[in-house]
Amino acid sequence: MAVPLLDLKAQHATIRDEVVQAVMQVVDAQAFILGEPVAKLESEVAGLSKTKYAVGCANGTDAILIAMRALDIGRGDEVVTTPFTFFATAGTIHNVGAKPVFVDIDPKTYNIRPDLAAAAVTAKTKAVIPVDLFGQMAALEEVRRLLPTMPIIEDAAQSIGARRKIGGQWTMAGEAATIGTFSFFPSKNLGGAGDGGMIVTQDETLFKRLARLRTHGSVQTYLHEEVGYNSRLDALQAAVLLAKLPHLATWSAKRRENAAYYDAAFADLGDVATPYIDPANESIYNQYTIRVPRRDALKEHLTAKGIGHSVYYPLPLHLQPCFAYLGYKEGSCPEAERASREVLSLPVFPELSRAQLDEVVAAVRSFFGK
Repeated sequence: MAVPLLDLKAQHATIRDEVVQAVMQVVDAQAFILGEPVAKLESEVAGLSKTKYAVGCANGTDAILIAMRALDIGRGDEVVTTPFTFFATAGTIHNVGAKPVFVDIDPKTYNIRPDLAAAAVTAKTKAVIPVDLFGQMAALEEVRRLLPTMPIIEDAAQSIGARRKIGGQWTMAGEAATIGTFSFFPSKNLGGAGDGGMIVTQDETLFKRLARLRTHGSVQTYLHEEVGYNSRLDALQAAVLLAKLPHLATWSAKRRENAAYYDAAFADLGDVATPYIDPANESIYNQYTIRVPRRDALKEHLTAKGIGHSVYYPLPLHLQPCFAYLGYKEGSCPEAERASREVLSLPVFPELSRAQLDEVVAAVRSFFGK
């Protein structure tokens, strides 16, 4: 039995009527740009993330870019972040004219090490961007403790609905940062029918500027207070996301259930390191990522067995050709480099049947002669 890494058709089949009805309401109204569905989704995401304000935008990349613009980050500035993440995290830093400064990751959570982030701060540093990788929140409270006045942009593209205990209280992804950013790329736990993003904050002044920047720097039609972007979340995407949002908690719980099943099934495989979840965290498992010394051989084995898998990420950002001008060499971020050679993500989507889970387990175990 072949098992895909992700099966969006299986998810759609369970909610098709809800999605189609929501989309057709927008089509019948012929109101496609911003409007009531977007405003409602902004309110719902703000509620989920326990933030006061939310601004829908065109995609998760723009969410980070606009967040930096709202913080006046630009040419000559530096932003500290992780090299073990999707390209957009650092590409946006470059695209506002700033310099990405990469620091290494925790080898267990894959998230940025707060102590290294603090040590990398200079007079030019204008923000830190921790990434909640694979659905597990970064230790934002440690970043804040070490850098109490530094703006924090939480790249929560993979963690909507995740939470972390900070000071004994559950804190949602996006809640504790200066600005939090989400992506609604179709493969995310809450994915649209195309691109989409959201920016959240507790700060009213930042909110007003974020909203202005996403619409050409304008609040009043044809009056532009600054140069912004055409980065509006369209009403069709908002409608799809509003239909899916009530299911998010159930889907994330099923991902945790699937992850626990894998954890138990691989417990006796000494060469397999299953995902480590910080006890303070409740992950949403955007990915279920194992570590194996012979990763590439396992990839070939799973391909032959018809088991979907992927490597997130095969080359850390500090070693990407486009960032060669920064001067990083192999060994600069050894844990990120080691992770890039060993990580492998397996199917964990909520619609997986027990038979499919067993097929994945059997394929992995057979590689190790079990």
